[in-house]
Amino acid sequence: MTKNIMIVGVGGQGTLLASRILGNTVINEGYDVKVSEVHGMSQRGGSVVTYVKYGKKVYSPIVDKGEADIILAFEMLEASRALPFLKKGGIMIANTQQIDPMPVITGAAKYPEDIEGKLKEKVNLISLDASELALKAGNIKAVNVVLIGVMAKSTDIPYEKWVETIKTTVPEKFLEINLKAFDLGYNL
Repeated sequence: MTKNIMIVGVGGQGTLLASRILGNTVINEGYDVKVSEVHGMSQRGGSVVTYVKYGKKVYSPIVDKGEADIILAFEMLEASRALPFLKKGGIMIANTQQIDPMPVITGAAKYPEDIEGKLKEKVNLISLDASELALKAGNIKAVNVVLIGVMAKSTDIPYEKWVETIKTTVPEKFLEINLKAFDLGYNL
């Protein structure tokens, strides 16, 4: 059976490293994997969406509306935007961080209120302050690996396989912080 995962966030949040860790882990488990990244002005804090599909045989990386088993959201507005892609019974894991998009910064729009509450009414939502856990691990930039840790817990891939992949994917100088961040997310 194919698993469909969407990773959504804002440029600079580390969504690409998260997708690399996920992709490498499932490849190491012997799955066929397809990854597609969509960058919407990611260098300027715009939306970044990564589709990761894995299974026995995968033909296309694209996840259509209502197909995502898991949505991993690095920011609340991006979680809200991705909602139509979550399948019935799917899991949404969302960092409670809010990053103002350009229309909010310029005053042309307001950041929507209580996104977390609205999402909880509609879906199986695991929300957390991943930024706080990343700081606890030693670096705010480890938010991505905290979220991967939370997601890893809801897969059938053993803990050790995730740790192995982190060790081969993350640069040596950031390894200790990222392993700690993964554990904090996994054990949440």
